[in-house]
Amino acid sequence: MDQVGVRRPSAALLGLARAALLEDVGRGDVTSLITVAEETWARARFVAREELAVSGLEAAWAAFVEAGGEEVSFAALASEGDLLAAGSVLAEVEGPARPILAAERVALNLLMRLSGIANLTKRYVDAVAETGVRITDTRKTTPGLRLLEKAAVRAGGGTSHRAGLDDGVLIKDNHLALVGGVNEAVNRARANSPHLLKVEVEVESLQMLKEALQAGADVVLLDNMTPGEVREAVGLARTEAPDLLVEVSGGVNLQTVRSYAEAGPDLISVGALTHSAPAADISLEVEPP
Repeated sequence: MDQVGVRRPSAALLGLARAALLEDVGRGDVTSLITVAEETWARARFVAREELAVSGLEAAWAAFVEAGGEEVSFAALASEGDLLAAGSVLAEVEGPARPILAAERVALNLLMRLSGIANLTKRYVDAVAETGVRITDTRKTTPGLRLLEKAAVRAGGGTSHRAGLDDGVLIKDNHLALVGGVNEAVNRARANSPHLLKVEVEVESLQMLKEALQAGADVVLLDNMTPGEVREAVGLARTEAPDLLVEVSGGVNLQTVRSYAEAGPDLISVGALTHSAPAADISLEVEPP
Protein backbone atom coordinates (compact mmCIF):
# COMPACT_ATOMS: atom_id res chain seq x y z
CA MET A 1 0.00 0.00 0.00
CA ASP A 2 1.12 3.57 -0.62
CA GLN A 3 1.61 5.94 2.25
CA VAL A 4 -1.07 8.62 2.47
CA GLY A 5 -0.89 12.10 3.89
CA VAL A 6 -1.63 12.49 7.60
CA ARG A 7 -0.46 15.77 9.11
CA ARG A 8 2.19 15.77 11.80
CA PRO A 9 0.60 15.73 15.29
CA SER A 10 -0.39 19.10 16.66
CA ALA A 11 0.95 20.49 19.92
CA ALA A 12 -2.42 19.73 21.55
CA LEU A 13 -2.27 16.08 20.50
CA LEU A 14 1.32 15.76 21.66
CA GLY A 15 0.27 17.12 25.04
CA LEU A 16 -2.59 14.62 25.23
CA ALA A 17 -0.24 11.78 24.32
CA ARG A 18 2.27 12.95 26.93
CA ALA A 19 -0.35 12.86 29.67
CA ALA A 20 -1.63 9.46 28.55
CA LEU A 21 1.89 8.00 28.46
CA LEU A 22 2.64 9.38 31.92
CA GLU A 23 -0.48 7.60 33.17
CA ASP A 24 0.35 4.31 31.43
CA VAL A 25 4.15 4.11 31.48
CA GLY A 26 4.80 5.94 34.74
CA ARG A 27 8.47 5.63 35.68
CA GLY A 28 9.17 3.19 32.84
CA ASP A 29 8.00 0.10 30.98
CA VAL A 30 9.73 -2.38 33.29
CA THR A 31 8.83 -5.44 31.21
CA SER A 32 10.42 -4.07 28.04
CA LEU A 33 13.40 -2.63 29.92
CA ILE A 34 14.11 -6.05 31.45
CA THR A 35 13.44 -8.29 28.45
CA VAL A 36 14.19 -6.25 25.30
CA ALA A 37 17.75 -5.11 24.59
CA GLU A 38 18.18 -1.36 24.11
CA GLU A 39 19.53 -1.75 20.57
CA THR A 40 16.60 -3.91 19.39
CA TRP A 41 14.85 -2.52 16.33
CA ALA A 42 11.22 -3.25 15.48
CA ARG A 43 8.64 -2.75 12.78
CA ALA A 44 4.94 -2.96 13.62
CA ARG A 45 1.64 -2.72 11.74
CA PHE A 46 -1.78 -1.57 12.88
CA VAL A 47 -4.16 -4.19 11.51
CA ALA A 48 -7.96 -3.96 11.34
CA ARG A 49 -9.47 -7.14 12.74
CA GLU A 50 -12.93 -6.15 11.51
CA GLU A 51 -14.40 -3.95 8.82
CA LEU A 52 -14.10 -0.40 10.09
CA ALA A 53 -14.10 3.33 9.38
CA VAL A 54 -10.77 4.92 10.21
CA SER A 55 -10.27 7.75 12.69
CA GLY A 56 -7.47 8.69 15.05
CA LEU A 57 -4.29 8.09 13.05
CA GLU A 58 -2.82 11.46 13.99
CA ALA A 59 -3.52 10.77 17.65
CA ALA A 60 -1.84 7.36 17.42
CA TRP A 61 1.18 8.93 15.75
CA ALA A 62 1.43 11.46 18.59
CA ALA A 63 1.92 8.63 21.10
CA PHE A 64 4.97 7.34 19.22
CA VAL A 65 6.44 10.84 18.77
CA GLU A 66 6.19 11.40 22.52
CA ALA A 67 7.60 7.98 23.38
CA GLY A 68 10.44 7.81 20.88
CA GLY A 69 10.93 11.18 19.24
CA GLU A 70 12.25 11.32 15.68
CA GLU A 71 13.75 7.83 15.91
CA VAL A 72 10.28 6.27 15.49
CA SER A 73 8.84 6.65 12.00
CA PHE A 74 5.09 6.48 11.33
CA ALA A 75 3.59 5.76 7.92
CA ALA A 76 -0.17 6.09 7.53
CA LEU A 77 -1.64 3.74 4.93
CA ALA A 78 -5.21 5.04 5.26
CA SER A 79 -6.94 8.38 5.70
CA GLU A 80 -9.61 9.66 8.08
CA GLY A 81 -12.96 8.22 7.07
CA ASP A 82 -11.59 5.42 4.90
CA LEU A 83 -13.61 2.21 5.01
CA LEU A 84 -11.30 -0.77 5.41
CA ALA A 85 -11.90 -4.49 5.22
CA ALA A 86 -10.81 -6.84 7.99
CA GLY A 87 -7.12 -7.58 7.62
CA SER A 88 -6.26 -4.17 6.19
CA VAL A 89 -3.21 -2.29 7.47
CA LEU A 90 -3.94 1.20 8.78
CA ALA A 91 -0.37 2.31 9.49
CA GLU A 92 3.16 1.11 10.11
CA VAL A 93 5.70 2.21 12.70
CA GLU A 94 9.42 1.48 12.77
CA GLY A 95 12.21 2.32 15.17
CA PRO A 96 13.72 1.32 18.52
CA ALA A 97 11.58 -1.44 20.02
CA ARG A 98 11.30 -0.07 23.55
CA PRO A 99 9.45 3.20 22.73
CA ILE A 100 7.22 1.36 20.26
CA LEU A 101 6.20 -1.07 23.00
CA ALA A 102 5.78 1.76 25.50
CA ALA A 103 3.43 3.69 23.20
CA GLU A 104 1.51 0.64 21.92
CA ARG A 105 -1.42 0.72 24.38
CA VAL A 106 -1.96 4.48 24.28
CA ALA A 107 -1.86 4.52 20.48
CA LEU A 108 -4.25 1.58 20.25
CA ASN A 109 -6.64 2.99 22.84
CA LEU A 110 -6.97 6.23 20.88
CA LEU A 111 -7.21 4.58 17.48
CA MET A 112 -9.72 1.95 18.62
CA ARG A 113 -11.86 4.49 20.47
CA LEU A 114 -12.00 6.99 17.62
CA SER A 115 -12.48 4.42 14.87
CA GLY A 116 -15.26 2.90 16.97
CA ILE A 117 -17.05 6.25 16.99
CA ALA A 118 -16.60 6.58 13.23
CA ASN A 119 -17.98 3.05 12.81
CA LEU A 120 -21.11 3.68 14.84
CA THR A 121 -21.71 7.03 13.16
CA LYS A 122 -21.52 5.38 9.75
CA ARG A 123 -24.20 2.89 10.79
CA TYR A 124 -26.53 5.72 11.77
CA VAL A 125 -25.76 7.65 8.58
CA ASP A 126 -26.41 4.56 6.48
CA ALA A 127 -29.68 3.96 8.33
CA VAL A 128 -31.08 7.35 7.23
CA ALA A 129 -29.70 7.26 3.69
CA GLU A 130 -31.70 9.19 1.07
CA THR A 131 -33.91 10.92 3.66
CA GLY A 132 -31.88 14.14 3.59
CA VAL A 133 -31.53 14.07 7.38
CA ARG A 134 -28.17 14.79 8.96
CA ILE A 135 -26.86 12.78 11.90
CA THR A 136 -25.11 14.99 14.43
CA ASP A 137 -23.23 14.51 17.69
CA THR A 138 -23.74 16.05 21.15
CA ARG A 139 -21.60 17.25 24.04
CA LYS A 140 -21.74 13.78 25.61
CA THR A 141 -18.05 13.25 24.97
CA THR A 142 -15.08 11.97 26.98
CA PRO A 143 -13.57 14.92 28.91
CA GLY A 144 -10.43 16.06 27.13
CA LEU A 145 -11.23 14.14 23.92
CA ARG A 146 -14.14 16.19 22.56
CA LEU A 147 -12.45 17.56 19.45
CA LEU A 148 -11.05 14.14 18.55
CA GLU A 149 -14.40 12.43 19.11
CA LYS A 150 -16.26 15.01 17.08
CA ALA A 151 -13.70 14.59 14.29
CA ALA A 152 -14.40 10.86 14.44
CA VAL A 153 -18.12 11.54 14.00
CA ARG A 154 -17.32 13.54 10.88
CA ALA A 155 -15.06 10.73 9.64
CA GLY A 156 -18.08 8.43 9.89
CA GLY A 157 -20.20 10.78 7.79
CA GLY A 158 -21.93 12.67 10.61
CA THR A 159 -21.89 16.37 11.42
CA SER A 160 -20.95 18.31 14.52
CA HIS A 161 -23.29 20.09 16.90
CA ARG A 162 -21.86 22.93 18.99
CA ALA A 163 -18.36 22.30 20.27
CA GLY A 164 -19.05 23.83 23.66
CA LEU A 165 -21.29 26.08 25.69
CA ASP A 166 -19.70 29.15 24.08
CA ASP A 167 -20.61 27.98 20.60
CA GLY A 168 -24.33 28.67 20.45
CA VAL A 169 -27.53 29.29 22.38
CA LEU A 170 -29.37 26.09 23.28
CA ILE A 171 -32.14 26.66 25.80
CA LYS A 172 -32.86 23.37 27.56
CA ASP A 173 -35.35 22.20 30.17
CA ASN A 174 -33.28 23.40 33.13
CA HIS A 175 -32.99 26.87 31.64
CA LEU A 176 -36.74 26.93 31.07
CA ALA A 177 -37.38 25.89 34.68
CA LEU A 178 -35.29 28.79 35.96
CA VAL A 179 -36.46 31.42 33.48
CA GLY A 180 -40.18 30.71 33.49
CA GLY A 181 -40.98 29.31 30.08
CA VAL A 182 -40.20 29.24 26.38
CA ASN A 183 -41.36 32.74 25.45
CA GLU A 184 -39.37 34.46 28.18
CA ALA A 185 -36.22 32.42 27.53
CA VAL A 186 -36.23 32.95 23.75
CA ASN A 187 -37.02 36.65 24.14
CA ARG A 188 -34.08 37.09 26.53
CA ALA A 189 -31.79 35.21 24.16
CA ARG A 190 -32.96 37.30 21.22
CA ALA A 191 -32.43 40.54 23.12
CA ASN A 192 -28.98 39.73 24.51
CA SER A 193 -27.15 37.51 22.00
CA PRO A 194 -25.09 38.66 18.99
CA HIS A 195 -27.06 38.76 15.75
CA LEU A 196 -24.95 36.00 14.17
CA LEU A 197 -25.65 33.54 17.00
CA LYS A 198 -28.57 31.19 16.39
CA VAL A 199 -31.09 30.58 19.15
CA GLU A 200 -32.23 26.99 19.65
CA VAL A 201 -34.81 25.89 22.20
CA GLU A 202 -35.72 22.42 23.43
CA VAL A 203 -39.45 21.61 23.35
CA GLU A 204 -41.34 18.58 24.59
CA SER A 205 -44.86 19.29 23.29
CA LEU A 206 -46.76 20.98 20.49
CA GLN A 207 -47.71 23.77 22.86
CA MET A 208 -44.07 24.48 23.64
CA LEU A 209 -43.30 24.35 19.92
CA LYS A 210 -46.00 26.95 19.24
CA GLU A 211 -44.45 29.19 21.89
CA ALA A 212 -41.00 28.77 20.34
CA LEU A 213 -42.36 29.66 16.90
CA GLN A 214 -44.14 32.71 18.25
CA ALA A 215 -40.98 33.87 20.05
CA GLY A 216 -38.89 33.57 16.86
CA ALA A 217 -36.49 30.72 17.64
CA ASP A 218 -34.08 29.81 14.82
CA VAL A 219 -33.93 26.11 15.71
CA VAL A 220 -36.16 23.82 17.76
CA LEU A 221 -35.07 20.60 19.40
CA LEU A 222 -37.92 18.10 19.62
CA ASP A 223 -36.99 16.16 22.73
CA ASN A 224 -38.21 12.65 23.58
CA MET A 225 -41.09 12.63 21.12
CA THR A 226 -42.34 9.59 19.22
CA PRO A 227 -41.91 9.49 15.43
CA GLY A 228 -45.63 10.25 15.07
CA GLU A 229 -45.34 13.28 17.34
CA VAL A 230 -42.28 14.43 15.42
CA ARG A 231 -44.18 14.20 12.15
CA GLU A 232 -46.97 16.38 13.55
CA ALA A 233 -44.50 18.88 15.00
CA VAL A 234 -42.54 19.08 11.75
CA GLY A 235 -45.77 19.72 9.84
CA LEU A 236 -46.63 22.60 12.16
CA ALA A 237 -43.12 24.04 11.98
CA ARG A 238 -42.97 23.88 8.18
CA THR A 239 -46.32 25.69 7.96
CA GLU A 240 -45.58 28.43 10.46
CA ALA A 241 -41.84 28.94 9.88
CA PRO A 242 -40.51 27.29 6.68
CA ASP A 243 -36.90 28.33 7.37
CA LEU A 244 -36.85 26.91 10.90
CA LEU A 245 -34.35 24.10 11.51
CA VAL A 246 -35.88 21.12 13.28
CA GLU A 247 -33.69 18.80 15.36
CA VAL A 248 -34.76 15.55 17.01
CA SER A 249 -33.15 14.03 20.08
CA GLY A 250 -34.01 11.43 22.71
CA GLY A 251 -35.31 7.91 22.18
CA VAL A 252 -33.21 7.48 19.04
CA ASN A 253 -31.31 4.26 18.37
CA LEU A 254 -30.37 2.23 15.32
CA GLN A 255 -33.77 0.52 15.32
CA THR A 256 -35.78 3.76 15.48
CA VAL A 257 -33.61 6.31 13.68
CA ARG A 258 -35.10 5.61 10.24
CA SER A 259 -38.63 6.20 11.53
CA TYR A 260 -37.55 9.50 13.03
CA ALA A 261 -35.78 10.52 9.81
CA GLU A 262 -38.88 9.74 7.72
CA ALA A 263 -40.90 12.07 9.98
CA GLY A 264 -39.12 14.96 8.27
CA PRO A 265 -36.67 16.76 10.62
CA ASP A 266 -33.44 18.36 9.42
CA LEU A 267 -31.16 16.91 12.09
CA ILE A 268 -31.09 13.96 14.46
CA SER A 269 -28.64 14.27 17.34
CA VAL A 270 -27.42 11.03 18.91
CA GLY A 271 -25.48 11.05 22.18
CA ALA A 272 -24.62 7.38 21.74
CA LEU A 273 -22.23 8.22 18.91
CA THR A 274 -19.68 9.34 21.48
CA HIS A 275 -20.81 7.96 24.84
CA SER A 276 -21.63 4.38 23.83
CA ALA A 277 -19.63 3.50 20.71
CA PRO A 278 -17.89 0.10 20.97
CA ALA A 279 -14.16 0.29 20.34
CA ALA A 280 -13.05 -0.92 16.92
CA ASP A 281 -11.04 -4.15 16.91
CA ILE A 282 -7.48 -3.17 15.91
CA SER A 283 -4.21 -4.86 16.81
CA LEU A 284 -0.57 -3.79 16.67
CA GLU A 285 1.46 -6.65 15.22
CA VAL A 286 5.20 -6.38 15.89
CA GLU A 287 7.66 -8.17 13.64
CA PRO A 288 10.72 -9.75 15.29
CA PRO A 289 14.07 -8.08 14.62
